Amino acid sequence: METLLNDFSVGLFFMQAVILLIIILLMRKFAWKPILDALQSREDGIQEALDAADSAKLEMQNLTASNEKLLQEARMERDSMLKEAREMKDQMITSAKDEAQVVANAMIEKAKDAIETEKVSAIAELKTQVASLSIEIAEKVVREELSNKDKQMKLVESMLGEATLN
Repeated sequence: METLLNDFSVGLFFMQAVILLIIILLMRKFAWKPILDALQSREDGIQEALDAADSAKLEMQNLTASNEKLLQEARMERDSMLKEAREMKDQMITSAKDEAQVVANAMIEKAKDAIETEKVSAIAELKTQVASLSIEIAEKVVREELSNKDKQMKLVESMLGEATLN
């Protein structure tokens, strides 16, 4: 250290100081300013990218909320449509059952009427046949009875006896 102090020269020190200042000025003009400008532009670019990312994030959140809202509305509309379809199905089934019941009742009534008509017709025919058979039997019996004179007399007496009793 002592040798350093012994070799010290003011002119050399002054010249080195001036050269240092010139180098600093040159560095400031040609190196630091472009480096600082490049750093500033890079910092601005990074800030813009961060702002764009924040903006995209907010837009994404808005889109997500909007999509969620649309999905919810679509689900509600689907549920509403399904409910209406079920109600229509139930209404159609009920209507078909009621119509089938009305048709079945009408058919039953027609069948009952047809049965009643056939029954009346059968009874009338049966009465006609019974009357016809009764007349034939009565005719045969009367012929048999009237063929003999004694039997005729007994028949007339029995009829007179019944007529007075009534």
